Amino acid sequence: MKGAILKDIEKLEIEDVKIPEPKENEILIKVKCCAICGTDIKVFHHGHKHIVFPRITGHEVSGVVFKIGKNVKGCKEGDRVAVAPAIPCGKCYYCRKGQQTMCDNLKAIGYHYDGGFAEYMLVPEDAVLNGCVNKIPDNLSFELASIAEPLACVINGQILSRIEVGDTVLILGAGPIGILHTLLAKINGAGKIILADISEERINEAEFTGAYLVDMSKKDIYEEVKNITNGHMADKVIVAVGSKNAQELSLKLVAKRGSINFFGGLPKESPFIQFDSNLLHYGEFFVVGTHGSTPLHNKIAIELLSSGRIKAEKLITHKFPLEKIKDGFEIVENKKGLKVLILP
Repeated sequence: MKGAILKDIEKLEIEDVKIPEPKENEILIKVKCCAICGTDIKVFHHGHKHIVFPRITGHEVSGVVFKIGKNVKGCKEGDRVAVAPAIPCGKCYYCRKGQQTMCDNLKAIGYHYDGGFAEYMLVPEDAVLNGCVNKIPDNLSFELASIAEPLACVINGQILSRIEVGDTVLILGAGPIGILHTLLAKINGAGKIILADISEERINEAEFTGAYLVDMSKKDIYEEVKNITNGHMADKVIVAVGSKNAQELSLKLVAKRGSINFFGGLPKESPFIQFDSNLLHYGEFFVVGTHGSTPLHNKIAIELLSSGRIKAEKLITHKFPLEKIKDGFEIVENKKGLKVLILP
């Protein structure tokens, strides 16, 4: 099979590699689609503490079950599936509490295990046993099914943000994640949704969401939110970009007793922000973060996509064969589109 092998930092090569053979509790899938995530770009340039080179990356994966181990139950060859890449152990303190994203022994496809930028991908035993393989209905394309992974993370984020019916929700960052937050907030009952970005191109691409759109390169976001909410400000703020400025700005945009979600992480070399704790003290708002998703979130995401309640077709702007994966990486890095798909 052909695979995109990350041999070292910024050394990505398309090569022929042996098709993995599944062991008794493993599944081999034929990859139909693997979407590019922003973290794939970070890994390409900087590596990752859990990645030992060489590694096939890619974790937003959908495909067909090609071969199963003799002990695997619940799926068969030919099943259409999406794979939740974050693998909880199911045994630690946090897993037993039902907080699988905080698993002490969390592993991930594309990091600890080879991922989906290849013609075939092995789903390891711990992923199979912990429910990471979810069937996708016939009415859901493999392309949309690959978006279940980022949508699952968004679902986790909005649960943590505790969005309520009638809330004004402000989302900073109009990339794929920000748009998914917008679409989900709408069906979660948000009263007003404001989507803002410093890129005019991003704002134009997000017109289909129906949100209040604010081009921060031209307008003062504080004044815009103040005007839209009659001075109340945003009940829930979701920072869907890894930006210090956006995180610091969010502290001034949240309503009293509201919440802020730092959904986008900051670079490890520069993780600190200026935090005016008096704003928190007097505003009594809450600040949370979001890290990943669970297999259940992935299953819910598939249901939302297949039912049409989340219409994500317009998120898909580019498609490339595996051989042109570097072109896909370049588009994502330069923010010239939304979701970029690799079709091995």
